Amino acid sequence: FWKVVEDILKAIVPADQFEHTAQRLTGFSGGYGTILFYEDPEVTKGLQTNMPLYADKFPAWAEHTSAIHQYAIWTALEAEGLGANLQHYNPLPNQKASEIWGIPQEWPLIAQLVFGGIAEGARDNLPKKTQTPIEKRLFVHGK
Repeated sequence: FWKVVEDILKAIVPADQFEHTAQRLTGFSGGYGTILFYEDPEVTKGLQTNMPLYADKFPAWAEHTSAIHQYAIWTALEAEGLGANLQHYNPLPNQKASEIWGIPQEWPLIAQLVFGGIAEGARDNLPKKTQTPIEKRLFVHGK
């Protein structure tokens, strides 16, 4: 998959900027694997037809479903001691990936989850994340 992406990006990324791109792609291709998340639009269309009252909501709900699948798989990989990172190089490789692996052309590629080992010290110098306290971001109502 990442060779396909590299070939596409070589044609559009200026040569003087490609080294950084190539380093990122080498890191992704060096992982144990990449999970490609696709969406079958026929499923969403079927739900829209069967429940017309909510038809305008199903495209957003389909995105939510994909996101929770990505999160669940990412956390499962982390729980097994693997590292993971989520990428979004779509739609660049969509057509070529469809041709190579027989993926229906009408299925959009949503995301790519790269997974593999964690190099010693890889997370040591990550910048500290600052977040608003959970109490200000999560509201729970009821008993």
